[in-house]
Amino acid sequence: MPDLATPLAAWYRENARDLPWRRPGYGAWGILVSEFMLQQTPVNRVVPHLESWLERWPTPAALAADAPAEAVRQWANLGYPRRALWLHRAAVEIRDRHDGIVPRDVGDLLALTGIGDYTARAVAVFAYGDRHPVVDTNTRRVLARALGGRSQPGPPSRRDLAEMEAQLPRGIEKAAVVNAATMELGATVCVARVPRCDACPIADRCAWRAAGYPETGDQRRRQARYEGSDRQARGAVLRTLRDAAAHAVPLTEVVPDWPDSHQRDRAIDSLIADGLAEASGGMLRLPS
Repeated sequence: MPDLATPLAAWYRENARDLPWRRPGYGAWGILVSEFMLQQTPVNRVVPHLESWLERWPTPAALAADAPAEAVRQWANLGYPRRALWLHRAAVEIRDRHDGIVPRDVGDLLALTGIGDYTARAVAVFAYGDRHPVVDTNTRRVLARALGGRSQPGPPSRRDLAEMEAQLPRGIEKAAVVNAATMELGATVCVARVPRCDACPIADRCAWRAAGYPETGDQRRRQARYEGSDRQARGAVLRTLRDAAAHAVPLTEVVPDWPDSHQRDRAIDSLIADGLAEASGGMLRLPS
């Protein structure tokens, strides 16, 4: 297996983007919030929301003491608003189970609402300096190309963790750098559609490049079209609830001009089912 760690670490130290959560002393809570926000949302959209969130709720206990509705409102247009509810629930769990301190143990992190393999390991590594493989979509693409000779990664599997683990140096600090460097390479150079191979620090040891860049298929899950979708209808309903001066809005006044009334009603029902809205007495509100 080629050594990717050495050139990746050297490249990262020269080329890493200056992002808030990478700065010294950022703290485990800030890193946890950033990881929630970065799920399926570009970095440039996350940064201003993250800063506002942490100004308002600088600790898990501060968020836990506020209503879930405020978390959903503050989430604004980041998308996938269930993440706001999950983050609020995780904050309550951190307050109640861990004395308000974001846990360090991967098992304890996995037990929190909304946290999966990637987020748990990312917090343990980037907040606490522990040694674990951290694998996101960008990491998987780099490994698929450099090690597997594939144009795109296959479905996520435990093999991804094993492959990343094999690339990590034994030293804890160096391992954290290589984790971050692999993600950064996938995000900025080894991108999905038009990779910048001329700027890649591991081009000389990339199996995909050596094979002549074969097109090996793309099994990535395609995101459904947003325009006219139920997701768009849900977003319109939530926007109405977030922007309402009163705490509740009559159901008849929730996006009444939506072109498909059945879709609007379906959106309302699904938001209620997800815990993102509450209906009572002909009124709709954010969760209390």
